[in-house]
Amino acid sequence: MTKFIAIIPARYGSTRFPGKPLAQLGGMTVIERVWRQVSAAIDRVAVATDDDRIAQTVRDFGGTAVMTSPDHRSGTDRCREAYQLLGGCEDVIINVQGDEPFVQPEQLQALMGCFDNDATDIATLVRPFPADASFADISNPNTPKVVVDSNMRALYFSRSVIPYVRGKEPEQWRGAAPYYAHIGLYAYRAPVLDAITRLPQSPLELAESLEQLRWLENGYTITVAVTDVATIGIDTPADLARAESFLHFCGIS
Repeated sequence: MTKFIAIIPARYGSTRFPGKPLAQLGGMTVIERVWRQVSAAIDRVAVATDDDRIAQTVRDFGGTAVMTSPDHRSGTDRCREAYQLLGGCEDVIINVQGDEPFVQPEQLQALMGCFDNDATDIATLVRPFPADASFADISNPNTPKVVVDSNMRALYFSRSVIPYVRGKEPEQWRGAAPYYAHIGLYAYRAPVLDAITRLPQSPLELAESLEQLRWLENGYTITVAVTDVATIGIDTPADLARAESFLHFCGIS
């Protein structure tokens, strides 16, 4: 039986929102909300941080925190160190960003289900763009897109609009081809996580600033699960205000 662990990378330093994991959202820190959502689906959950304040906050609400190097260039790298420090006995590591307080248990379960296929090295989530999505929505470079094959394996990720629809006006593209927005939740088999964090940055990764392209360029299979749930990531104080409004609108405590 496959054993899973979820690791939540959480840094204090952030260019757009310093101290984001400790910001209050509905009377609870952002990091606690993430931890509670993840713990509803996965038995073993840990927060990987480089900051004593975050670590102490996690321990105060009963969570597990592990101190990692401040020099990691990505959450993936931080996950690998945390996994090793925690004993490294699980088969699959799930990387949940520390600014995703509305991640849903069913999304994590869909991610875990990808590993029923032995060919899966890495798993991630996508969400179909709504039927009424405009070309402006689809072309937003802050929303990476992904194209998949018939077995739901990722072929390519891009900040550009993919696929291109020949012979139609851009506003007609949404109805002419499937468009998937990438959701940045990942899961990796343990040997794969160790291997990909040792790879040098690749040309496509540097061009698009998407680390998953490094994995594709090096031949790893990324299996994709589909979700209809739109996550609300918190990158700025304005995002936090919108998340607070969402809590009140939905009556979430």
